[in-house]
Amino acid sequence: MPFSTTAQVRFADVDPAGIVFYPRYFEMLNGAVEDWFAQSLGVDFATMHLTRKMGVPTVKLEAEFAAPSRLGEVLAITVQPGTPGRTSCPVTIAFSNNGELRLRVNVVLVCMDLEKHRSMPWPDDLRNALTAQAEVAAPA
Repeated sequence: MPFSTTAQVRFADVDPAGIVFYPRYFEMLNGAVEDWFAQSLGVDFATMHLTRKMGVPTVKLEAEFAAPSRLGEVLAITVQPGTPGRTSCPVTIAFSNNGELRLRVNVVLVCMDLEKHRSMPWPDDLRNALTAQAEVAAPA
């Protein structure tokens, strides 16, 4: 099963038409990735950044906006990793409301050494967690 979380569409998220202003989706996306790391992969962003001195910046992002989201809705967000590479991992993130797709985003996250400011191999604990989740999603 992919990791799941939710986001409430708040007044600060919408434009004058009452629909989500598209940059706000990317803030919600980052929150979902943060939740995924903490709740499913076992490493919260505070520990990752402040103690382990590593980050996971997005280096590629492709978004398909399928339908508008409106003020007051609760969006279901699913996060599904693909098979990790040495330093990167593709991830698909989908936003929906009552089963209706609103946004699908394909991102590539890169494991980054924050002191050297360059990519680094995934630490074993994260590689193992990413691989296990990618394998669960793989067709039999």
